[in-house]
Amino acid sequence: MAALFQFENYLLQLKREIELFPDDESLWKIPEGIANSPGNLALHIAGNLQHFIGANLGHTGYVRQREQEFSRQGLSKTMVLEELEKARQCTILVLGGLSSRDQSENYPQDFKGNFLSIGDALSHLLAHLAYHTGQVNYLRRMLYPAV
Repeated sequence: MAALFQFENYLLQLKREIELFPDDESLWKIPEGIANSPGNLALHIAGNLQHFIGANLGHTGYVRQREQEFSRQGLSKTMVLEELEKARQCTILVLGGLSSRDQSENYPQDFKGNFLSIGDALSHLLAHLAYHTGQVNYLRRMLYPAV
């Protein structure tokens, strides 16, 4: 499944970005005019994928706490990387079990009032992952240009 490769590729890229931050504290810096720290964006991606792919498609039992994705601060890089790895493993497991035919089925939850096929929902989630991965990359280069 092509989507599985893309999800894994972006999650590995995001993990590399987090690893490049010089220390734990650097993950939580927010430049003026920016709403979220790189650490919070990574937690947001981990929670988002574990909810929309893990819980909703894979019935993993994951319970999302979206507010904490943006309010938690000061976690170590190791802890953030562990959350991303959980999301990666969950995504691999669930998407690896989907067939092409499954993708044409209805996604079990609406997206902002719209009902989508599983394939369309995955496209949306992949774009979301790519968007935030790019944000983390940009913030890292802005905050630590020598890294």
